[in-house]
Amino acid sequence: MNKREITTGSAPAAIGPYSQAVEVNGMIFLSGMLPIDPVTGKLVTGGITEQTEQIFTNIKAVLSAAGVTIDNIVKTTVFLDDMSLFGEMNDVYGAQFTGIFPARAAFAVKALPKNALVEIEVIAVK
Repeated sequence: MNKREITTGSAPAAIGPYSQAVEVNGMIFLSGMLPIDPVTGKLVTGGITEQTEQIFTNIKAVLSAAGVTIDNIVKTTVFLDDMSLFGEMNDVYGAQFTGIFPARAAFAVKALPKNALVEIEVIAVK
């Protein structure tokens, strides 16, 4: 198995014993991204729209460090604080992609780290 860690200072550092992303045999697995500003290390201000936008900024930064773009994403998982936030999140989410959308699952969860409203993890392929 050919496994390597992907890291960038342009996205928030891992806040626990995990990697921002790991590449294995051309597949890139991003850990769940929170809406944290990598400069301040704090949750962005605003609601679900601003949080989702920050998450995609972070996702794009990690993907860039892996040498790919958002177009390489094949699967996403969205974790929401409440399903009532789905519509607003989905508006931002949908604007990120052109062409074929990735496969996706979305769940409401009891709570997210740092009291975020949303967390998104992705799988991309080179």
